[in-house]
This record gives sequence, structure tokens and C-alpha cells, in this order.
Amino acid sequence: MARTAHMIIALACLPAVLAHQQHPFTDSSPQPEQWVEKYGRQIDLGYSGPLSYSHLPYRRCLEDASETFDIAILGMPFDTATSYRPGARFGPYAIRSGSRRQTFSDGYALNWQTNPYSFAKLIDCGDVPVSPYDNALAVDQMTTAYSTLLRRPINGTSTVRGIQTGKLAKDGVNHPRIITLGGDHTIILCENASRTKSTDLSPSSISTPTSDTWPAMGGGITEQSKVTHGTFFTLAFEEGLMSNTSIHAGIRNKLQGPSLIEHDEAVGFELIMADDIDDFGTEDIIKQIRNRVGDSPVYLSFDIDTIDPGQAPATGTPEPAGWSGRETKRILRGLAGLNFVGADLVEVAPAYDNADITGILAAGLVDDFIALLVVDEPPVRRKNQKGRAKDDL
Repeated sequence: MARTAHMIIALACLPAVLAHQQHPFTDSSPQPEQWVEKYGRQIDLGYSGPLSYSHLPYRRCLEDASETFDIAILGMPFDTATSYRPGARFGPYAIRSGSRRQTFSDGYALNWQTNPYSFAKLIDCGDVPVSPYDNALAVDQMTTAYSTLLRRPINGTSTVRGIQTGKLAKDGVNHPRIITLGGDHTIILCENASRTKSTDLSPSSISTPTSDTWPAMGGGITEQSKVTHGTFFTLAFEEGLMSNTSIHAGIRNKLQGPSLIEHDEAVGFELIMADDIDDFGTEDIIKQIRNRVGDSPVYLSFDIDTIDPGQAPATGTPEPAGWSGRETKRILRGLAGLNFVGADLVEVAPAYDNADITGILAAGLVDDFIALLVVDEPPVRRKNQKGRAKDDL
């Protein structure tokens, strides 16, 4: 019985052996087409590929100086000087993630009537590896990172007015511009210090929407405790890092009293209240900002809580009754042609977001910042054939 079973197994294996002997080791069947031959380049879709802002080329610029640029995107994931809700260290990631549907090659903006990416060479320089344990160390790391990139030669691929920064810098050198993704608002102290030391240039600031010119918070028990996301403008003023032609826009936060408004003015700021948009309109706000900063070098520091928390809930200090995204973008277009030397978008804390709406809006605002760095004047829409379209900034 056992011998019969062995014979049956052997006979069962025989067809497989014969079948193997009948086929060569090399497969002569038609080979499938190679990807490139059939479909072309391996492109990244809006929801695929490495994460960089608007799918820009990504470089670790702090260690790699081989590629020049005119404008850099730089993340500063710092949030250990916040006074309320932390989480803005994830802001650079959230803004880049919100930009995934954008691409620099398909960047023509209807409201700007141009593709701002076509005027200059942009790259995403990644994030500064900031210490989450030591604020003094973190501030030095961010300052060093910013000054490192400022000292790089520009690519010079464009002659557009906005790229030529040498006429603004006292050293007469054309420096790259940097758009920083925060991070809490403290990062502007590092940026102002870097710019002043590297270019001998102290710009006016357009800041939104809280004054952030508080005296020392936390009792000022130690020197380091004075550095917070609500005191940095006071510190920058004391260190001579700002001009006296700065302005806040969209202000609506509560204060301890009128003395803080007087202190804000002493630091060098005028105020535009959030409610002014209802009383005077966007055109008046644009004129007030332009008249205030004039022809001086201008740095735009944009706190995402400028926007009403109904549209941008992901922030550490939400303030109700803010401007809408559409109102804000219209005001930004009206500022084109000012001498912008850099910009940041801060206080995006995605843990408090809903369906990524804050990150998506923030990414759209950064696109406007790029346009502000390269466009010479506010766009003007022409009337269409039906005569219904009016001039629209």
C-alpha cells in the first residue's frame, strides 16, 4: 500500500517535470513597455511626491550652497515662546501640505494676472532644525540660519524691480529674499536681527493682527523669559532692528489698558483696527498702509489669526471677528510695488484645524507673498465686453 502511494506521487510530479523541461529559462513572450516609453516622466500629482511648498525644488540650503536662488521658502518650526496654545512647530508642515494642489508651473493667478513663479528662481530650503528644549539656543539657530541664506548670492535670473534689493541695502548688494513659514511669531526677532546684521537694513514692518509690542511678559524674572511671541517687537525696537514707520493691521485683541496703545506707538507702530474694513473699506486700508511705510524697505509679518477663526481655526491665540480670507487677499494685492525685503506667515497650529482649511488658506496667502516680492504694481482688471467687471485689486 505504501509502495503504491509513492508511485502515485511520483507519477503526479512527472507532468510538472516534463512541463519545466519544455520551457527555456529565457522568456520569449512580449515584454511590457517601459514606463517612460509608454507614459513619459514620473510626475508628482497634487497628493503625491515629496512634500515641498507648491512642489518647488527642495534643497537643504543650510548645508548645501551649490544652488543659487532669488527667493527661498524656509520653515522655522519653533513654538516654545507661546502664551496660550502651542503647536505652531507643525506650521511649516501644514502650510506645505496645504500647498499640495498648487504647482509653480501652473501658478498663473487670475487675480494677479500673472504667474509670480515665472519672475524669479524659487526653491524650498526645508526647515531649520530648531531646539525644542532651549529657547536661547533656538533663537541663535534661527538667526544663524536666516543670515546664512541672506548672504548667498542671488540667482539673478530676472531683472524685475522686486528682485533688485541692492538699492535698499546699505551694503549695496543684492540679497535673496526669504519667505518664512512659522512657527510662533517670535521668529521675526531672529529675522530682523539677521537682516540688520547681514545687510545693515532695518525695515518697516507690516504686522497683523495683535500688537505684539507688549512689555516683558511672565514677570521678566529672567532675561530669557522676556522673549515671547508677544514681546518681540518691543525687543526688536530696543535693539534698533526696526524703523519708526511700521503699522499693525486687523487689530482687535483685548489689552490691559490704553497705556499699551501708547507703548505701541512709542515702539513705532500705527494701528488699523479690524472694524475699519467695515467703516472705511479695503481701499482706505490699503492707502493707509502705503502712506505709512512709503518708500522704505518693508517686511511683511502675517499672523494667521488676522483671519477670522471661522475660516482659520488652527492657531494658538484665536481672536473672533477677524477679516475674511478674500478681504485679506484683496488688501495684499493693493500693496504690490512696495519695497518688500521679506515676509513670514506664522502661528499656524494644525492640531486645531478642521479639514486642513487653515493650512490651505495659509498656502494661498504665501502665494500672494511671492507675488508681492516680484510684481511692481497692483493688478487692475479691465472691463469685460458686458461691462460688468470693475477694477479689482
